[in-house]
Amino acid sequence: MKAIGNRFFSIAILLAVFLSTSSFVLAFDEGMFAPDQIARLPLDKKGLKIKPSEIYNPAGGGLTDAVIRLSIGCTAEFVSPEGLILTNHHCGFDALVKASTPGNDLVETGFRTDGRSGEIAAQGYSIFITNRVEDVTAKVKAGTDGLAAEALAAKIKANADALQAAEQAKAKPGSIVRIQMLNSGFFYYLYETQQIKDIRVVYAPPRNIGVFGGDPDNFQWTRHTGDFTFLRAYVAPDGSAADYSPNNVPYKPKKFLTMNIGGLKDNDFVFVLGYPGGTTRYRESWSIKYARDANFPFLASYLDALSRSLAKIGETDEEKRIAFQSDIANFDNSRTVYGGGALRLRRAKVVEQREAEEAKLASWIASNPERQKKYGSLLSELRALSEETFATARRDVLLRRVPDPLSMTVFSQVFAAVVATSGPNAKMLSDTERAAKLKLIEQAYSEREPAHELEMIKYFLRSFDQLPADQKFKPAEDLFGSLKGKARRDAEAKFADSIGNGEYASAERVAGLYGPRTMEFNETREKILGFARGVAEERAATDAKTAKFNANINRLRLLYTQALTEMRGTATVYPDANSSLRFTYGNVKGYRSREAEYRTPFTTMKGMFEKDTGVNPFDAPQKLKDLQAAKDFGRYGEGDSVVVNFLSNTDIIGGNSGSPILNANGEQVGLCFDGNYEGLGNDFYYDPEYNRTISVDIRFVLFVTEKFGNAKWVVDEMKLVGR
Repeated sequence: MKAIGNRFFSIAILLAVFLSTSSFVLAFDEGMFAPDQIARLPLDKKGLKIKPSEIYNPAGGGLTDAVIRLSIGCTAEFVSPEGLILTNHHCGFDALVKASTPGNDLVETGFRTDGRSGEIAAQGYSIFITNRVEDVTAKVKAGTDGLAAEALAAKIKANADALQAAEQAKAKPGSIVRIQMLNSGFFYYLYETQQIKDIRVVYAPPRNIGVFGGDPDNFQWTRHTGDFTFLRAYVAPDGSAADYSPNNVPYKPKKFLTMNIGGLKDNDFVFVLGYPGGTTRYRESWSIKYARDANFPFLASYLDALSRSLAKIGETDEEKRIAFQSDIANFDNSRTVYGGGALRLRRAKVVEQREAEEAKLASWIASNPERQKKYGSLLSELRALSEETFATARRDVLLRRVPDPLSMTVFSQVFAAVVATSGPNAKMLSDTERAAKLKLIEQAYSEREPAHELEMIKYFLRSFDQLPADQKFKPAEDLFGSLKGKARRDAEAKFADSIGNGEYASAERVAGLYGPRTMEFNETREKILGFARGVAEERAATDAKTAKFNANINRLRLLYTQALTEMRGTATVYPDANSSLRFTYGNVKGYRSREAEYRTPFTTMKGMFEKDTGVNPFDAPQKLKDLQAAKDFGRYGEGDSVVVNFLSNTDIIGGNSGSPILNANGEQVGLCFDGNYEGLGNDFYYDPEYNRTISVDIRFVLFVTEKFGNAKWVVDEMKLVGR
């Protein structure tokens, strides 16, 4: 499942009230387990041939030492003693884009060099290495028995702050220690990490391997994508982290992975180490319903609008096409995640399942006086708070994004001025302050895309029109409510143009809003300012509801988790993913995607060429076809082709992109890069019958690098076994 990289990684965080539906029991067919939980899993019975301590060892030396997190939100791994890193092509995408020019599109052509001296800087990239992970829940909660509300929060904060300070003082030089709350306070974990800032691109295949199939094949099986890229970490000569310098030397990792090119077969045991970005699998039915009916449908529609708008601009501007292609890929990927997730939640009747479980919980609580004392009002409080917060959910998800900071530069600046100069705290700026504000506005305007802003304003105005009757947005209805169909669309387009291309397209005019107001009446101007004021007022009301929700929900969700855990008779659960190091395991396994259809777990280059049309995104490289025709597979073939991708039922999520998938001996056999469409919604609901991880077979990675890319020197750095 592709990670959402760069500045758009925060979309889900900004907009989603997350949810989940999976079991609170430590179920052995699912879970993104914290490293300290690995030793408690029945892995020997499942097929693991090494000791759990060889995977994670608090004293160091385990395989987890080789697995790292990329700053753009992906996983990666060290694969040689010389700091060589393997990750996904889509995780290295931004580095290729930033190094490209209109005459040299490295996404299209790929990147190769004959040695380390030709490696290029991965601009904006760094890596994070995890030195230590520790469950410190007991330490953080020490002395909190009998405390509640503000006293409880203060004690927990004091404990966490003191522990973090003490552990930071003992940490390795250059390391950062942080303590993080998980699952509304059910867990507290300590993480010690260090950062390396000089990352370089070593080898990347061309687009028609690294992104073969493009958006049409995204989250689909069958799949034939060589989604991999090699990077390298560099440090100062003394081994310390340093910014890019030609004097830097390759980093010497504590551990690197061994590649196994012996191949896999159906039902083989495999496991994944990585940094899954975020799950919320311990949430109440009302949050699931909110995501299914309001938040996810909006996100899918919104991301589609962003993607289509930027793609249209790129059709007539090659420089912008190159610059926008990473953003478009992220938008398209995320659009599918949210649209497919909403569909899956509905088809799997996840809300109904959770409601049934809550009915059981209510009966369980009512059957015991002690439970009634501890949990008696839990479900009624959750219901009341959720129903109040989500009553106008479809309108609220729009209001939280208007004005859209990703596209609406002009309207964002006008909105900020209106907010600053309205209400009880209104303040007009002095001439000096307005001059400083003008510089900031001019800087923002230097990066704006007027056509993009116009399209996105029209998108939101159209979305307001589509709201149900009981959730209409009054400021929009005041402007356009008397119009229908094309007449309303035309009026909305004219209004959008008056914002993006009217007088406030001048930074000076916006800065003027912070000063004395002119008495001159201008109808168009007043419509814009009135609409902005209306958005501000509605946003304030929405923010007040959200603040009340946030002030109460952690306490209720902690009780909810405790109650369900107690009802099930176990206190052991795996914590929700939070971009920290995790372990999951399973088997190579196909699935039944629908009635009368079974998807087998392996694809080969032969299937890739069956899809080939010669047209992007199904334009396989001629050299790859020639290698297949000659059966020139080197040491990487199996039968009459090379395996490209394979499936497993390991439990992953966005952020796991680039994670190594390893065999029973702890040797890397592939590289995770996606999930299947039928398994979407797995942020919140894991289904062992449908959820599948799609990985690049390590043999295809090495075959492309050596035989297609003529970069055998990269392969020679690695340790290969199995043939």
